[in-house]
Amino acid sequence: MNDRYALFLGCTIPARGRNYEMSARQVARRLDVEFVDIAEFCCCGFPVKSTFQKTALVLAGRNLALAEQRGLDICALCSACASSLAESAHQLNHNEELRNEINMELANFGLNYNGKTNVYHFTRILYEFVGLDKIKASITRELNGFRFAAHYGCHYLKPSEYFGRFDSPERPRSLDALIEATGAEAVQYQDKLQCCGGSVLAVDENLAFQMAGDKLSRLKQEGVDALISICPFCTVMYDDNQKKIESVIEKELGIPVLYLTQLFGLAMGLGGKELGLQMNKVKTRTLLERIESGEAIRSG
Repeated sequence: MNDRYALFLGCTIPARGRNYEMSARQVARRLDVEFVDIAEFCCCGFPVKSTFQKTALVLAGRNLALAEQRGLDICALCSACASSLAESAHQLNHNEELRNEINMELANFGLNYNGKTNVYHFTRILYEFVGLDKIKASITRELNGFRFAAHYGCHYLKPSEYFGRFDSPERPRSLDALIEATGAEAVQYQDKLQCCGGSVLAVDENLAFQMAGDKLSRLKQEGVDALISICPFCTVMYDDNQKKIESVIEKELGIPVLYLTQLFGLAMGLGGKELGLQMNKVKTRTLLERIESGEAIRSG
C-alpha cells in the first residue's frame, strides 16, 4: 500500500474542524501513514461545480497537478472534497481532450497535469489500505460495551464509479467495520443513510435542522454513546448546531459527535486534548471519563 499522501484539508476543516485535523494526524502517525502538506493547495471546486463546471475543474486540476508534481496521491478528510476531487480526477484522467483544455488554464500557474493522481478519503485508506488487522493491533484501550452510530453522509461513497466501488453506497459497511475494530458495537438504526440536512441549510434552515433532528432523535431512542462522523460539514450540522436543532424540534438531545479519528485516538490510548475533544461543541467529558475508566455501562 501507499503510506505517503498529500493531505487535503479543504476549506471547512481549517476554519471549523481543527479537531478533525488534529486527531487525523495523530492516528495517521500511529498507523505509519505519512501526511505531506502542500501549502499551495486551494479549494477543491465543490462550491462552484453546479454553476461553473470548468472553473471547478481548473481548481481541482490545480490540486491534482500539485500532488502529481510530488509523486503523491491525495488523502482528503472532507467527504465533499474527496467526491469533488475524485470526480474531477476521473474526468481528467480518462479524457485527454478535456485534460488539454484544463492544462491551458493551469499553464497560467506554471502547472501541467498528466492524469496520474488518485484521490482517497482517509476513511477508505484506513479501511482498504491500512486494514482492520493493523488497526486492531494498534488498539490499547478496547471499547467493549460502548455503542456508536455510524453516519456515512452523502458524498463518502458517491458517485460510486469514481471511488472504485470499494463499498456499497446502498448498504455500506466500511465505517461500521472500522467502529467495530475498536471493540465497540456499531449500532444499526432506521434512516442510517439519511442526509444531515447541510445541503439545504442555506435555503431552509428549519428544514435542515428538522432533518438532522430526526436522526438525532432516533439515536437518542437507541441510547447510543455517540454519533461517529467522517465529514466536517456533517459534524457542523450534528455537533455545532445541536443546540439549534434542539430548539427547532423542542427536544433535549445531548448526543456527543465524534470524528472517527477521535474515536480511534481514544481507543489507541490518546488523551482528549491531543484529539481536540475540547473543541467539540457537545460536551464529551462524561464519555471520555467512562472510556478512560473502562466503564461502558450507561447511567440511563
